[in-house]
Amino acid sequence: MSRVVVVGAGAAGMMAAIAAAESGAEVILIEKMDQAGRKLRITGKGRCNLTNTAAMKDFIAHIGPDGKWMRNCFAQMFNTQLMDFFEQRNVPLIEERGHRIYPRSGKSLDIFLALINDLESRRNVEIRKNCAVKSLTEDRHGVRLQDGTTIRGDAVIIATGGLSYPTTGSTGIGYRLAEEAGHNVIPQVPSLVSLTCNEEIPQELIGFVLKNVGLTITNPANGGKKIFEGFGEMTFCENGLDGPIVLSASRIVSRMLHNGETLTAHLDLKPAVEAETLDRRLIADLNGNGTRLFHDALRLWLPAELIPLALKRLHIEYYKRLNQINGAERKRLLHFLKDVEFTLSDTGDYDTAVVTQGGVDTKEINPKTMESRLVPGLYFAGEVLNLDADTGGYNLQIAFSTGYAAGRAAATTS
Repeated sequence: MSRVVVVGAGAAGMMAAIAAAESGAEVILIEKMDQAGRKLRITGKGRCNLTNTAAMKDFIAHIGPDGKWMRNCFAQMFNTQLMDFFEQRNVPLIEERGHRIYPRSGKSLDIFLALINDLESRRNVEIRKNCAVKSLTEDRHGVRLQDGTTIRGDAVIIATGGLSYPTTGSTGIGYRLAEEAGHNVIPQVPSLVSLTCNEEIPQELIGFVLKNVGLTITNPANGGKKIFEGFGEMTFCENGLDGPIVLSASRIVSRMLHNGETLTAHLDLKPAVEAETLDRRLIADLNGNGTRLFHDALRLWLPAELIPLALKRLHIEYYKRLNQINGAERKRLLHFLKDVEFTLSDTGDYDTAVVTQGGVDTKEINPKTMESRLVPGLYFAGEVLNLDADTGGYNLQIAFSTGYAAGRAAATTS
């Protein structure tokens, strides 16, 4: 019987331990925190969007930097197999908007309990908590703990996560272990995270949600080249922009911002209406409400929370009547409705980032087994790899699939 040491009891690590145990290996699962699965239990705001029912081709399109690398891994465990896995462990699932799969209870705790109960019921699995790994052993088949203890095995799976949500135990130790083993590790940046603006966000806007907004991000240094374009829901936060569409954009622009580039966000508040059509509506509204004061009449076109920002940006006299608005002022109003600009200079930090972008270079990992091409018997799974994806269940599927593949393969190492 081979002995597999799994470092990290998150989604990838627990699945790796289960797969290795099912394949007949003796498994030691090491967790530095006093509890396993801390990040898993808070993912998806505590609801746990564990996968997505998109077809393979569409699913892969949501993964970067090279989604196709996941094909061999998904061939072993993809969305339907993952759903079967949890339903067989008495976790009913439900599909929601955007083909997202959640536990029917709406509780991520149910996903965690299914995994931990499976592990605790197995005689060939030992879970060691409060065990911080210091380094790999010389042969890379075991680990040394901070307290001086050495745990030896036939294979090691590093599933330590990234840097996001550090209070759950994600401190980036896996990157250091990979580098010490000779691996190239792509520099990390926060991903699926808020975007920081240079402009001050009015107090009235903080926490305000725009349900249907167009978001475009351009690069002024490159002639205003369009980098991202999308439509959906966003939220204003204390330092900038947040919400689903902003998180999606952050995957594309985070590394650019952390490399010192300054970008421009353009919000289209009326994405369903072409500018010419909207201008005709403005003319009709101005003519039909001539005696109304400008600050009051802004409610014709904007929610109340956006009016302070509009007044600040438009430079139109507060008490001006609509029949006094000239053509230039109307054009400024039109431009505001179709293109509210914010200067992007940074992102939120790892405390709020959903995932980490960067990690162990997948070129140095066997995509079928998750085994290192440089160090036989050393495996990687989950967020420690240079793989990240959009919101929608894609990231957790990556974690579970890579963990499953690593566990099965590591169990055959002798």
